[in-house]
Amino acid sequence: MDESGEATMAAGAAGAAEAAGAPARAAGRAAGRAVWDPAIRLFHWLLVVLVGTELATGLFVRRLALGLHLAAGTAIAALLLFRLVWGFLGPTYARFASFAHSPRAALAHLRALRAGRAARHLGHNPLGAMMVFAFFAVLAALVATGLVTLGGELKQGPLAPFLTYATGNTVRYLHLALALALAAMIAAHLGGVLFESLRERENLARAMIDGRKSPGPSITARAVRARPALAALLLLAGGGGIGAGVWRLAALPGRGVPPVVLDHTYAHECGACHFAYPPSLAPWATWKGILAHLGHHFGEDASLDPATVRHLGAYLRANSAGHWDSLPAVRLRTGQNPADPLRITATAFWQHIHRHIPAAVFHSKAVGSPAACNACHHDAASGLFAPQAIAIPEPAHR
Repeated sequence: MDESGEATMAAGAAGAAEAAGAPARAAGRAAGRAVWDPAIRLFHWLLVVLVGTELATGLFVRRLALGLHLAAGTAIAALLLFRLVWGFLGPTYARFASFAHSPRAALAHLRALRAGRAARHLGHNPLGAMMVFAFFAVLAALVATGLVTLGGELKQGPLAPFLTYATGNTVRYLHLALALALAAMIAAHLGGVLFESLRERENLARAMIDGRKSPGPSITARAVRARPALAALLLLAGGGGIGAGVWRLAALPGRGVPPVVLDHTYAHECGACHFAYPPSLAPWATWKGILAHLGHHFGEDASLDPATVRHLGAYLRANSAGHWDSLPAVRLRTGQNPADPLRITATAFWQHIHRHIPAAVFHSKAVGSPAACNACHHDAASGLFAPQAIAIPEPAHR
């Protein structure tokens, strides 16, 4: 793979450039080899922006930025699909074959580094190659675990029809662990780039901007030509097929989420005074207690005739939280406040999820009270309470 004549000429050119100073070094770089093609460079910097967005929204902003988090994750999945295709059909140093080094080669390179005699690779060296493949594997795992979490916990996405809340909730912890591992890998990668830049006396980050590396003795790969037309065809066909499948699956109802059909009597009797809460927000025991105390309904007399109470009881029992597998239903089945067992807003989960919202918001004109779910949750009637559907009004300033 090493061409000795070319290496000797390159070494001589590098030495002359060093003696001539900065202008000569710049000229030598301009005459250097083109290594990273425009598609790889664009892929790299887009991935930097998107991964940064994912880590920021996933580790710090969390639920209120879920829409941006999902958009960035979808874009990363598309980039990984592109990189997979381009790894087989791109130019020389974009191809996996150019840096598919064995673990034995990586260990040998590490020993050579420690001994101060490691060879320069025009493309990825064995250790850098291992990091690249590790990045791809972790990013693919993050996309997969993100889809499982989204489908199981929030009943969104193409996996929602097949997954339980328990599955999504469990995999969420794996998703978080992978995100933390990715952050550690990024730190290690930056350290490696800095180390190699100093060792090779070349700004490797700049090489990912202009695509060129300075002349010098290097281990090279056998040159191959890119096949962009075939790559584009495969991406259009594969991406289109995957996109259509995802779209169709995402349109199906989530597992354990019955179609919402609001009973007319319930909507009329309960919705006449306040938002008609989805029955899935409380277990049957809570609804039963509410119906048994309509004469003293949170400070109001909401008495109804026995036939209507029986009708409402049958509807609420059949559609209570025990029959749903959504996040609100699962979390609100338990944790009732013994001092106020019939009030949803007194449950441990409701208190926890709203702990950062100022009291002024709940008592503002736009909301009115903590029980006005639909004032902030635009999908409250569905019982799903998706994070993307949250819009908290600003309290009026006096």
